[in-house]
Amino acid sequence: MKRPNERLEVIAERVRASFSAKDIARERALRLSREVIRHSSIAIRAIHRGEYDNARITIKSTRDLLSEVSEALSEYPDLLHSGFIHDAQKEYAEACTTLALVVGEELPDPDELSVSYAAYLNGLGEAAGELRRHLLDIIRRGEFTRSEEILTSMDDIYSVLVTIDFPDAITSGLRRTTDMVRGVMERTRSDLTISLKQRELEEMLKAFQDTLGGGL
Repeated sequence: MKRPNERLEVIAERVRASFSAKDIARERALRLSREVIRHSSIAIRAIHRGEYDNARITIKSTRDLLSEVSEALSEYPDLLHSGFIHDAQKEYAEACTTLALVVGEELPDPDELSVSYAAYLNGLGEAAGELRRHLLDIIRRGEFTRSEEILTSMDDIYSVLVTIDFPDAITSGLRRTTDMVRGVMERTRSDLTISLKQRELEEMLKAFQDTLGGGL
């Protein structure tokens, strides 16, 4: 019969081996998650430049990276609920939903994206901030009809997020994201209203000048 300390050492060795393998998987998933976030950022920059094909290609590679994350943690499902996994999924969801909203496509489903619902909703909220940037860009180009459509999309996002009234432990801080969306939407509505009023005044001034010119 083995002495207690000998048995304990056998157990400890098995535990160390298990933890070592889990740590290796975690480090690989962490590295891949950083790449997911980086690729998602690249995709969003491409969207704002109007390079939609490049954005789609980058999003595809991002999805592949997320699949590698799931593969790396296949034996450790508890790690799939880690904060860095949520952040990676959120950034990916943000890129996917931003592209869909900017080009006028149907929003992707969280199950199709293979992301958690909390990550999806937080990513959708972050996408509202990207929509503000896009809206300001197209205002400068005088695309006011499209600007109003984008504002409507932002309003739709907020209207949904505000109904998800659950603890932060479930939604991963969605309440804070929802508050951010409200602030962004209010500023954007104000900016668009000012721009529309300015255009209206410019058109009235032009019509007045044309009237004066016609009377000379």
